[in-house]
Amino acid sequence: MGGFGLSYYVFLTQSVKEDSGALCPPCRFDLQFFAEEEKTEEPTPRKKQRARQKGQVPRSGELSTVVTLLAGFLALRAGSSYLLEKMIFCFQYGFSSDRLNTYLDETNLAQMFNQTLFTVLGAFIPVALAILTVGVLVNYLQTGGVFTLEPLKMKFDRLNPVAGLKRMFSPQKLVDLFKALFKVIGVFIIIWQTFKSRVFPIAEANVYYPPLEMAGMIWQLMFTIVLRIVLLLLVLAVLDFYYQRYQYRKSLRMTKKEVQDELKQTEGDPLVRSRIRQKQRQLSMRRMMQEVPKADVVITNPTRLAVAIKYEAEKMAAPQVVAKGEGYIAAKIREIATEHQIPLVENKPLARVLYQTVEIGELIPPNLYQAVAEVLAFVYRLRQRR
Repeated sequence: MGGFGLSYYVFLTQSVKEDSGALCPPCRFDLQFFAEEEKTEEPTPRKKQRARQKGQVPRSGELSTVVTLLAGFLALRAGSSYLLEKMIFCFQYGFSSDRLNTYLDETNLAQMFNQTLFTVLGAFIPVALAILTVGVLVNYLQTGGVFTLEPLKMKFDRLNPVAGLKRMFSPQKLVDLFKALFKVIGVFIIIWQTFKSRVFPIAEANVYYPPLEMAGMIWQLMFTIVLRIVLLLLVLAVLDFYYQRYQYRKSLRMTKKEVQDELKQTEGDPLVRSRIRQKQRQLSMRRMMQEVPKADVVITNPTRLAVAIKYEAEKMAAPQVVAKGEGYIAAKIREIATEHQIPLVENKPLARVLYQTVEIGELIPPNLYQAVAEVLAFVYRLRQRR
């Protein structure tokens, strides 16, 4: 179906004669009911958090496998001489005259097995620890250390054959097919080129090499092949990492309706929020109007702005703005001030500066001390005359 906001209608006209000879009016169906809204909005933080709690995080299995494999072979390369010494010692000790002449009973067999096992484990434990450490570190860097049992729960929708067919022919499967073909072709080319440049010339030369030297050549050849394959797969793994992140963001996208529902659940209904803000403004306005009778003077603009100022020399370091307003609110302030015989003083520049720079409840800044002091002095003289 089309995108959100599009409407499709089917008009079915049937020429069925009635008793009066009129035609049946066209039948009209709104197919927007069947349209699926497109997910064009970015996921909210709450949806990202829920997905993370369920174990849905961007992760590339290719990157973890390739980096772990590279770490394992680099560890083998670094400890190859130590491994070779341990293996030679194991063979020499196993085929020594003392060991060959030993009576094979249950005790001696257990002792030989334990010695061989501990020797092999001691040789390969550093390599295993390197692989384990790198594997854990790579997964942690990708996922941020997520631990959840949610993916292990039984989900019956996975048994749905229709959903299974959709997954089989999904774009993800095409990407997996491309990666598999890339691996097979790349590995074949690397092996073929390496054998062509190194193995075949040695075989054609028909030269005898000592066993240890031949073993070293085979190990070097194997290491070269593996290193080239891993570097090739590392390029694919990096591309897969960014692709998985793109797919993750795409899978979490939301429709506009889902975003609205999410906001309602987290912040409440917008209508309710607007009513709450309206009530808060009304309460704030009421409190402000209650402070107007306590003011010493109201500075006006003369009709558009009104700023009420209060000053108590014993308690305040500077005059304080207790109320201010524009338009209707300014008229209300003037009305209350007139009812309580608060002087109204017209001073357009001062009223404008106070309204724009000083908030309700704040003291006036030092640069306005002189102007406000002149107004208060004028008010005080009026009171003395009265």
